[in-house]
Amino acid sequence: MFSLINAARLYKINPDNALERTNQKFINRFNYLEAHTIKEGRSLKDMSLEEMDKIWDEAKKLGL
Repeated sequence: MFSLINAARLYKINPDNALERTNQKFINRFNYLEAHTIKEGRSLKDMSLEEMDKIWDEAKKLGL
């Protein structure tokens, strides 16, 4: 963790902001995954990793 923070500083990246943006991306994509699953009347626990990954990639393409 400390190495990543130092690398971020070396490249003039604010590590707090970078972590916050990364966390928000994850939350947005996971919310999309959940909403898509609910819309289909399914449950995440009943889906395969491949199915979840396909929806996750859709979220990425949408810029989430």
